[in-house]
Amino acid sequence: MQDTVSLEELEKTAKMGSEETTMGVLGSFALKNAKEIQSWQDHFCELAGVYALCLDEDGAPISHFSGNPSDVEVIRKYVTDVRIHNIYKRVSESELEDQAVEITEVPNLRLAAVAVRHNGIAAAVWIVCGVFPEADYEKEFFHLPPIESFGYQISEMKFYKVLDLLRETLNALIGVETSRSIAVAKSKESRQQELEMTTSFHRAETMTEIVSLLDSDETIENIMATVLSKLCSYLQISNGFTCKIGTRGLMDIIVQWTAPGVKKMFTDTTDQEVCWFLGNEKAVVISSDTQMNAGEREQLDQFGIRALVSMPIIINGAPRFYACLSETKENRIWSIDDIKFINDTIRILQSIITKRIQTNSLASSFASLEAVLDNVGSSIYVRDIGTGVLLFANRSFKKNFSKELAENRLIELFESNIPSRSHSGNYEVHHKQREKWYDVYYTRIKWVDGRPVSLCAIYDITEKKLYQRRIEQQAYTDFLTGLYNRMCCEKDLARYVDEARQNGTTGALMYLDLDDFKHINDSLGHQYGDILLQDISKAVGRIEGISNSCYRMGGDEFVIIVPPESYYRMDKIMEEIKNAFATPWYLKDSDYYCTMSMGVVKFPEHGDNVSELIRKSDVAMYEAKKSGKNRIAEYSDNIDSSSIHRLDLEKNMYDAIGKSCNEFEVYFQPIISGAAIGNGEKDEEKHIAAEALVRWNSTRLGFLNPDEFVPLAEYLGLITPIGNHVLKKACECCRQWNEAGKGDYAVSVNLSVVQIMQNDIVDVIRQCIEDNHINPNNLILELTERLAINDLARTKQTLLDIKDLGVRLALDDFGTGYTAISSIRALPFDIIKIDKDFVKDVATSEYSRAFIKMMAELGQTIGAEICVEGIETAEQLEAIKGMGVKYIQGFYFDKPIRRAAFEEKYVYD
Repeated sequence: MQDTVSLEELEKTAKMGSEETTMGVLGSFALKNAKEIQSWQDHFCELAGVYALCLDEDGAPISHFSGNPSDVEVIRKYVTDVRIHNIYKRVSESELEDQAVEITEVPNLRLAAVAVRHNGIAAAVWIVCGVFPEADYEKEFFHLPPIESFGYQISEMKFYKVLDLLRETLNALIGVETSRSIAVAKSKESRQQELEMTTSFHRAETMTEIVSLLDSDETIENIMATVLSKLCSYLQISNGFTCKIGTRGLMDIIVQWTAPGVKKMFTDTTDQEVCWFLGNEKAVVISSDTQMNAGEREQLDQFGIRALVSMPIIINGAPRFYACLSETKENRIWSIDDIKFINDTIRILQSIITKRIQTNSLASSFASLEAVLDNVGSSIYVRDIGTGVLLFANRSFKKNFSKELAENRLIELFESNIPSRSHSGNYEVHHKQREKWYDVYYTRIKWVDGRPVSLCAIYDITEKKLYQRRIEQQAYTDFLTGLYNRMCCEKDLARYVDEARQNGTTGALMYLDLDDFKHINDSLGHQYGDILLQDISKAVGRIEGISNSCYRMGGDEFVIIVPPESYYRMDKIMEEIKNAFATPWYLKDSDYYCTMSMGVVKFPEHGDNVSELIRKSDVAMYEAKKSGKNRIAEYSDNIDSSSIHRLDLEKNMYDAIGKSCNEFEVYFQPIISGAAIGNGEKDEEKHIAAEALVRWNSTRLGFLNPDEFVPLAEYLGLITPIGNHVLKKACECCRQWNEAGKGDYAVSVNLSVVQIMQNDIVDVIRQCIEDNHINPNNLILELTERLAINDLARTKQTLLDIKDLGVRLALDDFGTGYTAISSIRALPFDIIKIDKDFVKDVATSEYSRAFIKMMAELGQTIGAEICVEGIETAEQLEAIKGMGVKYIQGFYFDKPIRRAAFEEKYVYD
């Protein structure tokens, strides 16, 4: 039979603990990502020209040797397991040596080990072998000939650089993985703390509601029903009942409670057989995993009980009633907190019943009530509402608030916020002297002697508040600079604006943007750009009056709020900001100047809406930039509307690119075969290609042509993602057209000068071709004349690399710039497109016809085909017949149209 136990015995025998195993950060990462490490290692070795494998902290292999298997087989003849083990031990057990290089019997084969450490312990070791060119070594010192004809070879100097790069890369990886592991652990800890605090407050709230029943005039049965309802609902269990055992050994059920959807345990409530877990003077606790004999288990199974707690209700020293709480829906393991809460609740119920039974014994009732209130889990005091006299304070209150009791400050601290006509409720109190926060639950009841009293239960919620503050701090702080972020800026600005409007005062908002910050990033590197942002943040944050109201909005943009109480220092604050930027910033062993442009708005003078104020300050800032940068401009309704439009373009362009460039649509214009027209062939046989042209269909600004946004995109450095988006879409169309259409179509795509100067442009083009499996000859890339007058040597090499992919190149808008004929000859263009300015008068101008004919003859000489743009009339088309023009394009044939319309007209029809 299951032994009955008391609450005290349960607390003494309860054990709580957890075992946690740890492993190295990189080891854990490697265990989960072995395939990714092998793949990364293979690529690294291929690029670096070395052979390598990785060992874990115990010397076991995480990856196998990267490299050609036949090469690895030769290397392993000389780099044996013993040699690998010895060099592994050398770097893993040394406190000073993270990297070691050893010679082998072969003159041009070197063996190296690189240890990656975490907290001073080698978490992994990379074994690296390098094959050097034979000419770099003295053969007479070695007994074996050098290795020849290996796939991977590397110079000695580069070998050491590769080892350094490997160690630095993996140390960075372990740092990132460590930060991630710490962040995950903190997140789990925060969630657990939040769960525990939520449970604690729910328990406290339920207990306060039960305590308030002390003054209830309801019958004992109704009070029992209310207590069972609150207790079972809090515990989230399925059943509860109270009963009384009679003299005949049978029991009567007094009240039952069941959760929604659960059947009652007893249909008949009188003269029921006493269950074996009732009738004891101690509590009986049965969890789902409790062992018991067959008879005991059989009776529980009859009721469908999986877990239960049974407690006697002691009246005048003897059990008069029993309370039983059971779970029938699922398994349940009772916790110590559950049992303590049930015990506290039953003791309060005992007090209520005792008060009813002993109505003629006021002192006995008070002693019983005092015993109960002394043992609940909160600080409680009771005050006479009429006289204000303190009638009772439990032990917890006397212990935690002895000073406040002595100073008679209870009403001031805990009751000053209670509404005059409120009967019960709760609110939060901040005790500034203690730097603590409390939840105060109050209710008005009748005391044991019948007089009206105020009962206050006080719970310490300091940990919850500190936790909330930490969460807010993380949510409102910019990680890089330590300043507040945009979210915090908008919240604080709303508060300052309300304050200024209510008090009739003035504040200011300053929007600050660094001038040419991109050049700092490009010339020194992003790490020094980050250092500059941090230094600027510290300098601005030290200025009196705004030290707590500086915000980083993102990138190189900052907002400074001058609160109404600091507005009298406005001129001084602006002067100190200008002085901060008049001083050079020390970066990378040298001084660098970085100026700023700033826009200023006043509130509520210029508005009292947060988003409108930020926008107006942004407009004023752009006006300062447009005036020559390094300036401060105050917002005015007279600011040029073009500045506002340009700012709207810029903001919406950033948003559109952030949405994967989906707002940028690709239109297509047909390119016609000049030879076909000259031969009088049918129209449907003339179309051979299409030029892809970008249009911006902005959700906020409407439809925009390239002339409106492309120059701005190039200025802002945003043309690259837009151009890459157009290239990708054009290649996708080319593939689909040639798979499902009726011809062999080519697509022509414009490349910006900014794009062609990107280091990865060749890789981007190659990827688009490979992803869509198109014939490279079906892709034509158009570049403007401006390209030819830049860095000719670099440009030529990039174009040659693109040509090696099989792509055709076209020089667009020829004749409008200053490109020399020699430059054209030097660059590998396949097509030269004559600008429409030379075509508009071709029907009437001898000069235009002569220019086109000359370019056609020049094209034949240098191996380039000629395309004429801007054909709009039949007369223009007739004029260029017979001149040797290969391609023709213009509104005469069709204007640029959406993809669906183009396909319907030219591809599938």
